[in-house]
Amino acid sequence: MRGPGGLPAGRARLRWVHLILGGALLMPYFFVAEVVVGMAAGGVNALNSFPLALASYAAALPLVAATAVFGLVRPLSVTAVRAMCGVPGDRLAEGPARSWAARGRTSAWWTLHLGVGAVVSGLTLAVPPMGVVLIVLPFVSGLREADLGFGWFATDAQPYLAPPAGIGLLAALVLLAVGAGALLARMAPVLLGPTAADRLAAAEERAADLAVRNRLARELHDAVGHALSAVTLQAVAARRVLDRDPEFVREALAAIEDTTRRTVGELDAVLGLLRDGDPTRPDAAPAPTLAADLDGLLARTRASGTTVTADQDPGPVLEWAQLPAIASREAYRIVQEGLSNALRHGSGPVELRIRVHEGENPRREGTHRELEITMTNQPAAPDGRELRTTGGRGLRGAAERAALLGGAIEAGPHEGGWRLKAVLPLGEGAR
Repeated sequence: MRGPGGLPAGRARLRWVHLILGGALLMPYFFVAEVVVGMAAGGVNALNSFPLALASYAAALPLVAATAVFGLVRPLSVTAVRAMCGVPGDRLAEGPARSWAARGRTSAWWTLHLGVGAVVSGLTLAVPPMGVVLIVLPFVSGLREADLGFGWFATDAQPYLAPPAGIGLLAALVLLAVGAGALLARMAPVLLGPTAADRLAAAEERAADLAVRNRLARELHDAVGHALSAVTLQAVAARRVLDRDPEFVREALAAIEDTTRRTVGELDAVLGLLRDGDPTRPDAAPAPTLAADLDGLLARTRASGTTVTADQDPGPVLEWAQLPAIASREAYRIVQEGLSNALRHGSGPVELRIRVHEGENPRREGTHRELEITMTNQPAAPDGRELRTTGGRGLRGAAERAALLGGAIEAGPHEGGWRLKAVLPLGEGAR
């Protein structure tokens, strides 16, 4: 069903209610202003005088504007506009007004809503009873004889002019309410819409949320992807020598058990971040590091039947435990991704070299320390494994980890084999 102006009747009614709500919210301001105006007029009751009542209404509006600078006004107004005025949510700002310009616009909206709402509310209270009386006036003799101020309907013919007048008053009220509601709906995006600062804050919030999601995706991919690759190859190797080498089978099963147990712990930590976004909570599992977990990672990889030779040279750092914590964590994940990539797509022994050395500082004169990770093996894909590329999700994640520390990763064919090389700057603090 459509109302005046083609507006759905339900929406028109909600906007009318929204206006009446504004009138109700104006009443505290109006009563304060009425007391002040009455005292200024010599201690009279301002409500007994129409001019003084109008003066009280006018005096209330600056009070309305002043209180609209408080933070909760805009969120409450936006919620009401979305629910009752039919304004799309993406055209309205989120949260409290942050700048004085946004507060000024909110103040203008608050004043407009309460000021127009008070007029519509007052007419909504007064016009319907008056309109009904005018409509039934010709048919109720008691009304014609009562002192209602309708003396100009005194003759026998004139009272029949009252019904059209009553219908006209009611129609005018409806048109006024619909027009006022449409005005507020049109002004809401202008006065309650996002400012440039709001859009910037929203963009920063979305970027931060996306960064967290990308980080969690990397963690899931690195932890679960490596575990699945290692467990699969360990199980395949154990099946092939099940009858010939029981000792190897026992070692492979023990490696599978250790890999899955550690992965469940890492998965629980990542899911905990998804659940409550708090990486510092007491039950959060510690992230694996190069210092504490590299030997176990190499042992689990070797248990799959893949030969891994590791050349570790901490150089001036002396031991991996002295690496910065974030560098140690990210380096472990890069090594893990490289081994996972080798298990899935490569063949033959894997040669791993991790060393710390002095490198040229690109930002200023002098040198700085770099952690260099180099991993090579053959690119062939036996047993139906997928051919390796340079654009997998894992390698992109490893590149993002390196970029986080200001480093870089190279991955691709090298001297007839496949090489993954990562360089992570350590600065001057890794001693």
